[in-house]
Amino acid sequence: MTFDFLFRPSHTAYLKRASALLEEAQMARIEHQAAAEHHSALARMYAERVRRLESELYRQPRGAEQAPADVLAEDRPQLYALDGSRKPGLTSAT
Repeated sequence: MTFDFLFRPSHTAYLKRASALLEEAQMARIEHQAAAEHHSALARMYAERVRRLESELYRQPRGAEQAPADVLAEDRPQLYALDGSRKPGLTSAT
């Protein structure tokens, strides 16, 4: 008798709506967890890319002090050229 108010016809619609909202909230939680995992993986991938690109940009070639003066930076392959001057046929695997 104390919970009879929950089963009145006017409250049945409320319970159905609350149930639908609960299911919607659970689905949104699952979707956001999947998106968070995806973004976490992207963040790790970009961190690795930054590390790799910084390594390529800032590393000193071995024997740089003994390198001949006629070897210029332009003679080295440009794997990540941003200005479209990338030499054709070069890949990151070479």
